[in-house]
Amino acid sequence: MAEAYIVDAVRTAGGRRGGKLAGWHPANLGAEVLNGLLDRTGIDPAAIEDVIVGCVTQGGEQAFHVGRNIVLASKLPQSVPAVTIDRQCGSSQQAIQFAAQAVMSGTQDIVIAAGIESMTRVPMGTNVSLYAKAGIGEGPFSQRIQQRFGVQGFSQFTGAEMIAKKYGFTRDELDAFALESHRRAAAATHAKAFANEIVGVDVDGHMHLSDEGIRYDATMESIGSVKTLVEGGVITAANASQICDGASGVLIANEKAVREHGLKPLARIHNLTVTAGDPVIMLEEPLPATDRALKRAGMSINDIDLFEVNEAFAPVPLAWLRHTGADPARLNVNGGAIALGHPLGASGAKLMATLVHALRARGKRYGLQTMCEGGGIANVTIVEAL
Repeated sequence: MAEAYIVDAVRTAGGRRGGKLAGWHPANLGAEVLNGLLDRTGIDPAAIEDVIVGCVTQGGEQAFHVGRNIVLASKLPQSVPAVTIDRQCGSSQQAIQFAAQAVMSGTQDIVIAAGIESMTRVPMGTNVSLYAKAGIGEGPFSQRIQQRFGVQGFSQFTGAEMIAKKYGFTRDELDAFALESHRRAAAATHAKAFANEIVGVDVDGHMHLSDEGIRYDATMESIGSVKTLVEGGVITAANASQICDGASGVLIANEKAVREHGLKPLARIHNLTVTAGDPVIMLEEPLPATDRALKRAGMSINDIDLFEVNEAFAPVPLAWLRHTGADPARLNVNGGAIALGHPLGASGAKLMATLVHALRARGKRYGLQTMCEGGGIANVTIVEAL
């Protein structure tokens, strides 16, 4: 079978809501990672055959085909096409998988998969609330869907509480996981572990190079003082992912392009999987998706050296650990979204950048990435560092 290679993978450092990246238009912010990939790889911009951009909240400044607008704001020639896709939080991980499928099929040779989300400038749910305010239609979940599943809508917060209850996780267990995320992210930042993956962006004459959401002084007491999102629940803003502004990008090529352009890949894509399940509990799908990916790859969980499981809410990676029996020391080794932020549509390629560079820095071989996604979907991607 034809191969798909990751030539490079980059991201911006995360910006907190209203923070350092708030002044960046999302099209321009996305363009910075495209430019970073071009600069770092030395590839001829005209050789890029497509750009696939994941974005969740496609409204406001992220409306009217933000993927194409990112290309127009970048160094790429206007002849390079683009498409914007939405697989919820897995949007740019799916962009990676679509790009890999394109180059593996031979229909294209070099494709950029990217992601963008300015959660400051285009708040989560903006594209839904505009219709609600205008009183148009029923909203995204028709009466037929609601009747089928016996709900009045789907909520990720409800799903997170359901997972915590199903697996018996206590508030202290979730808070301890959150604290470890901050500790690992802080240690990684101090050790400059993110240096090879971050593309700096100018903020008032200074390069933004460090993730803004890390709480270096976090304690169990400070995390435990945050109120739960629902009365009697265990989920809080402190043991859930942070609202974040950010962009990410991955340059993917097949063997023909690698040879012709003299590229030096960082990794090879080993498996592409996407599954779907219960849209009510919603966030549990990474568990069966991981099972399927490993089976298709002919691997066991112990064959994988590092894991990136998106920390949308602390119960998700904890349930994943319990289900798979994976070594917690191999999971999110540089911290996760609880500390580093979750820029929705950008998170998939963001986690891939962290995973690939962490594998190479540690001299490890295989990495697995998975994301829980709205609607009860999950992507799993297995890569092999080169």
